[in-house]
Amino acid sequence: MSDFTHLDASGAARMVDVTGKQITERSATARAVVTVSAEVVELLRGAGVPKGDALAVARIAAIAGTKRTPDLIPLCHPIGVHGVDVHIEVMDTGVEITVTVRTADRTGVEMEALTGASVGALAIIDMVKGVDRMAAIDRVELLEKTGGRSGTWTRP
Repeated sequence: MSDFTHLDASGAARMVDVTGKQITERSATARAVVTVSAEVVELLRGAGVPKGDALAVARIAAIAGTKRTPDLIPLCHPIGVHGVDVHIEVMDTGVEITVTVRTADRTGVEMEALTGASVGALAIIDMVKGVDRMAAIDRVELLEKTGGRSGTWTRP
């Protein structure tokens, strides 16, 4: 069991001790894709959905979700989130939310970026569900991470 970093010798879950790790600049970018009806796409590109500015709400939700990651993901370290960029694009089939998180800390921000993108996507669902009950989060994925021991990784 000791080969798994988040398990102790007896197999119990534990938070990894990062005390001895170097503080380095790190970043991560994640994306969530929400599929919505053509009617919702038209509303988002025009007059807006009945609940209000869905894209602004999703942007703020993504930032808030990023900052709350260690409260939601049990073994994530509370770290200093030093920057969050949220890009939201309305496409012909839905909404793409891309979140980039930056820090200078002892552990990465992949989970923060993934959580931010996920919470932004959930906010879109909440804002459009009155118009489109079939709205769905199609995928949430890490696109890139930089810094730390493993360096840079980019989704192929």
